[in-house]
Parts: sequence; structure tokens; C-alpha cells
Amino acid sequence: MRTRLLPESEAIILAGAGRAILLQLASPAVGYGVARHSDFASNPMGRLHGTLMYVYAVMAGTPSDRAAASTYVTRMHGPVHGPGDGDAPAPPYDANDPGLQLWVAATLYDTAITVHDRVLGRLPEADADAAYSRYASLGSALRMPRDLWPSDRAAFRRYWQETVETLSVDDVVRAQADALWRATEAPLWVRSLMPLMRFLTAGLLPERVRAEYRMAWDARSQRRFDRLWSVVVPVYAALPTVVRRWPQQYYLRRLRRLTAPR
Repeated sequence: MRTRLLPESEAIILAGAGRAILLQLASPAVGYGVARHSDFASNPMGRLHGTLMYVYAVMAGTPSDRAAASTYVTRMHGPVHGPGDGDAPAPPYDANDPGLQLWVAATLYDTAITVHDRVLGRLPEADADAAYSRYASLGSALRMPRDLWPSDRAAFRRYWQETVETLSVDDVVRAQADALWRATEAPLWVRSLMPLMRFLTAGLLPERVRAEYRMAWDARSQRRFDRLWSVVVPVYAALPTVVRRWPQQYYLRRLRRLTAPR
């Protein structure tokens, strides 16, 4: 019998990477922090590698892995702050703001569960509650107080719906998303995947946020999207466990190589 993996261990959740990123950027304080302190739009693999090493270290790593990843991310967040602009729409931003860390962790959780449920079905209630509790660590491993994470999944849903209604995307943030899809500094194989990733991202985003990014979507797009998943679901389910866990194992090894004593 195949061992059932934890949701965060499933490789398929990486299909939602673009969704999580665009949701994060749609919070203006996050979007402007990234726009002014990050090269992720031209080099998406750099941000992806860093994010995944952190996520897998916190969710599945040893205490040493978690400490190393948290130290690294906290150091990277140090210079990411600004007062905003007097006559421009840029808000104050600070990557160490617990409220922003809550939102980033929330996008990772909601995206993982959204993709997992679509491909592998809904988790049993006890498993869903356990997964929800584990995802709080993505914020609390940094500077987010644990009690800032909504108390249960119902509270999270209320927080999520209320926060999505506050998201907005202006030309500065929209340009970051457009540059992400061009990925001019990324390897050719990454650039070749970007049209597919953009399509998946558009389909997975909440309708309101998709509209903020001006990503076209209609009934024909939805039919294509549904057909794509109808192929992905049985193919992914047939993959051996070692393949489905490969990204997690790869990024844990990568982190350990980077943090090993010289």
C-alpha cells in the first residue's frame, strides 16, 4: 500500500507557486517591498529556491534545518523596509512586519490546500486540522507571534475572505507580475514553461485578484483549465512516492549543502 504523503510533501503543490506569489504581491506593502528590493521578476528561480528551502525546512526539516532557514530569511528581510512615498501610492513596508508574514504564510497554506484538494481530494477533517496547524510555523519561525495565526480553519477562512477583499494591484506591482512571466534572466527551460504557469496561475487565482492583474479569463479558458487538470490528476496519482516527494528531498539537501560548515 502506498504511504499517504503530508500535503506539504506533494510535488504537485508547486503548480500553485505563481498563485501564491501573485497573492503575496497583491498586498501593497508586500508588492512594493518586492518591487524595490528584489530581482525575483527577472530571476524567478532565485526566489523560488529560497522560498522552497525555507518551506521544506520549516515543515519537514530537522531543528537545525529550521534554524538555518529562519536565520537566512530573517537576514534577507533585514533591508526590506521603507516609509512609503509622500505623493505616490506606495505604502510603508517592512518584511519583518508580523502581519505581512501572516499573509505570506496564509498564501502558502491556502495555495497548497487548493491544489492538493483539486488533485488528490479533500483531506479528512483531522488531517486537515493537523495540516493547518503545521502551516502556522511558516510565520512563527520568523517573527509572527503564533497566536496571530487564526485559531482554526473557519477563522482562517474568514481572515482569508476579508483580506482578499482588501488586495489591490497598481501599475508598479502589475509590472512585477508581467516581468515574472517574461523571466528574462531565467534559463531557457524556465522561460518555456512560463506560458503554462501563467495559465495555471490565472485559473487558480480568486476571480477578484485575477481581475486586478488584468489576466484575461472566459468560459473557454475555464474549459481548457478543467481539461488540463483532468489529465494531470490521474497522471500524478500514478507517480511513485519517491517522485512525488522529490522536490522536498532536493531542497532539504540543497539547504544542508549551503549551510554545511566550510
